[in-house]
Amino acid sequence: MTMSRFLIPLVALAAMGGQAFAQTASQPAPAIKPIAPVTAPAAKPAAQPSAAQAKKININTATAAELDTLKGIGEARAKKIIEERGKAKFKDFADLVKRGTLPANVEAEIKDKITF
Repeated sequence: MTMSRFLIPLVALAAMGGQAFAQTASQPAPAIKPIAPVTAPAAKPAAQPSAAQAKKININTATAAELDTLKGIGEARAKKIIEERGKAKFKDFADLVKRGTLPANVEAEIKDKITF
C-alpha cells in the first residue's frame, strides 16, 4: 500500500511531463542571439535649437520674406505689418495687438518668435 501511494502520483507526473515536453519539442527552437558587450552610452550634447527656432525675427526691421516664414503670416499680412510699422514702429507685443494688425490666433503663434 505504501509503495502504491508513491508510484501512482509519480506515474501521473511522468505522464503530464511527457505531454509538456512533447508540445515544446514540436515548436522551433528560438534563435540564440549573441550578447553585445555592455558599454556606457555616449554622452549626448545638449539639444541645440535649430537656427529657425533660436533666431527671433525683429518685426520692425524684417523683410516681407522673413515675416512670411512665421506661422500664420503670408504675403498679405506681411505687407500689412510693413505698412503699419511705416506709420510708427511697434513698441512691444501689446502695441502690435492694440493696432489690430494680426488676428488673435496668429498673435499667439508668433509671440515667442518675434522681437521689437
